[in-house]
Amino acid sequence: MSVNLDPRAAELLKLLIERHLQDGLPVGSRTLARAFGVELSPATIRNVMADLEDLGFVASPHTSAGRVPTQAGYRYFVDTLLAPEPLSAVEQSRIAEELLPGNKSPADMLQTVSGLLSRLSSMAGVVTVPRRNVTVLRRIEFLNLSGGRVLAILVVNQRDVQNRVLDMGRDYTPQELERCANIINETFAGRDLYTLRRSLAEDFQETQKRVQQVLGEAAMLAEAALRGDEAEDYVLAGGTNLLAFQELADINRLRRLFDVLDQKRDLLELFDQCLNSTGVQIFIGGESGYQVLDGCSLVTAPYTIDGQVAGVLGVIGPTRMAYQRIIPLVSETARLLGTGLGTGMGPGLGSGRVQG
Repeated sequence: MSVNLDPRAAELLKLLIERHLQDGLPVGSRTLARAFGVELSPATIRNVMADLEDLGFVASPHTSAGRVPTQAGYRYFVDTLLAPEPLSAVEQSRIAEELLPGNKSPADMLQTVSGLLSRLSSMAGVVTVPRRNVTVLRRIEFLNLSGGRVLAILVVNQRDVQNRVLDMGRDYTPQELERCANIINETFAGRDLYTLRRSLAEDFQETQKRVQQVLGEAAMLAEAALRGDEAEDYVLAGGTNLLAFQELADINRLRRLFDVLDQKRDLLELFDQCLNSTGVQIFIGGESGYQVLDGCSLVTAPYTIDGQVAGVLGVIGPTRMAYQRIIPLVSETARLLGTGLGTGMGPGLGSGRVQG
């Protein structure tokens, strides 16, 4: 339901939310009257607050006569009333300096970004590892090792080399490995690893039944070499910062929240929804679709590498977060991360790390 508040109700809601963001306490009519700047009778403010409560924008905790914003109130505030604050010159300089291209490996860059978001927001910072559909297979070679093992050498993108040891359970001759590599290079060179891995995982057993044995062996070797590329991951920093917020301090809630952060599957599904968005996207409370995040907000933005959307970064915190600061922080960091990673993605991005 679309609601347009009159200017007085909108201003009072804005004042209430801004005050609540500062101290986390219910806001009473006297506080609003002093902050409004124009004298309003207590009865007028009570009537406006009652209307906002009927609309579901504010609620009255049973322990206080004051009111607090609801999820719907925060959503109206973010969509209609919020004026994002530009980052300070110090913050802009700090982000730009830490994300300068060439200063760090791609893996170190992701750790830097999550830590930077955490420190500047005092909440949890998160960044997903670049998607494998921006990593293109150029060539693959296989070398025989002892004990039924094979070394796969993958050349991806323009010049990156990745080495993987495969436990195949039987020995291959050099001739077999050469034939398999030739088939894979002729058939799959130029394909992105993410969709190639998924296709091989689904099809290689059927391929073995339908075609000659050597092609089936090639498909099996390729599937083994790319195993693990199907799972996107993320780097998280500052999860313990969430302990500082009273509204998240319930031990059972925190345990469930940290389980979600650790298991990653649910958050990765949520981040997938953000990949096709443009600019900053905000999930407030239950909007995420995950009950454990009902008391949290997630502010995200996609980042690009060489013009392609590669991943998502963001800040996780309580619904009582300073959206006016977090939104430009996330937006600017996403812009600079894409620039920093645009010089090429090297090896070492396949597994996530969870920091403090």
